Amino acid sequence: MDTPESRGYRRIATEEAWCTLELMARYHDLLEAGTHNDPGFQNLWGFFAQSQSQRARDLYERIQDIDQRRIADMDATGIDVSLLMLTAPGVQMFSPDEACALARDSNDQLAAAIARHPTRLAGLAAFAPHAPQAGAAEIERGVRQLGLKGALVNSHTQGRYMDDEFFWPIFEACEALDVPLYIHPNSPSPQMVEPFLSRCLDAAIWGFQAETGLHALRLIVSGVFDRFPKLKIVLGHLGEGLPFWLYRIDFMHAGIVRSGRSEGAKPLQRKPSDYLRENFYYTSSGMPWEPAVTLVQQQMGYDRVMYAMDYPYQYVAEEVTAMDQLPLTPAQKRAFFQGNAERIFKL
Repeated sequence: MDTPESRGYRRIATEEAWCTLELMARYHDLLEAGTHNDPGFQNLWGFFAQSQSQRARDLYERIQDIDQRRIADMDATGIDVSLLMLTAPGVQMFSPDEACALARDSNDQLAAAIARHPTRLAGLAAFAPHAPQAGAAEIERGVRQLGLKGALVNSHTQGRYMDDEFFWPIFEACEALDVPLYIHPNSPSPQMVEPFLSRCLDAAIWGFQAETGLHALRLIVSGVFDRFPKLKIVLGHLGEGLPFWLYRIDFMHAGIVRSGRSEGAKPLQRKPSDYLRENFYYTSSGMPWEPAVTLVQQQMGYDRVMYAMDYPYQYVAEEVTAMDQLPLTPAQKRAFFQGNAERIFKL
């Protein structure tokens, strides 16, 4: 029998998406009105919210069910705990005032669901990045009052990235609360997305990692981690490709700085790879592939890589078994599935 006791660890899945009914209704409003001016959003939710294909219908139903079907799916695949986060683009499509209201409502609903399933669910707080002071206050409310375990941003906000000091109250709040900020992908922004669209490369196949890896590198090169040295960032999908580029990132960044090539790339206190190893944590969401998982564990640290399923976007029972068979010691396997998540998210 497959139980935490028999296997020696709980399986904690650390990037599991959900959406409130109210937010999904607003996505429908934007799609039907055609006023959102975001081709990436149109391609993503124009499919999942409107297509009658089996894949779209399954995801559309699962992502809005935070109770019976979700718990049943966890039971069916042996997931003991799911860490929930508001699906992309979250509240970031909307005006600051509406985004704040939607974030507050989603956090309240998430906390209520966790109270109904306290041993099975945990969650991260949504917030409005484009209202940074209010967003910081909502993260604090989510953590201190609602018991949420950190914050979640769906990467860029209407084309703006958080290396802009406008957003830095968010980092101040996360550092002061000692909670991680999970940067989840968004569809590439309108100024970036066009070459992806004609071959449907804009979402999880390539555009997500290209866009979110860019965001993380912008944070590093801008000096965010010199200003906030204790800031903790979590990236999914084994780091959105960045752990595979450590040497080249370091080499090229050093050359750019040494030559004074750009006002946007000033000297840092450490190498880019040092920040990726010391301020970042990684989940395996959507990447249940032993060679890649092993490389990231070896390069970034066995204490920095956590299991995730990426439900419901990637709900494949066989992937859980594949991760159980990773070539790890019992202590390393327990850290991957349970211990790292417990430590980083204070579960």
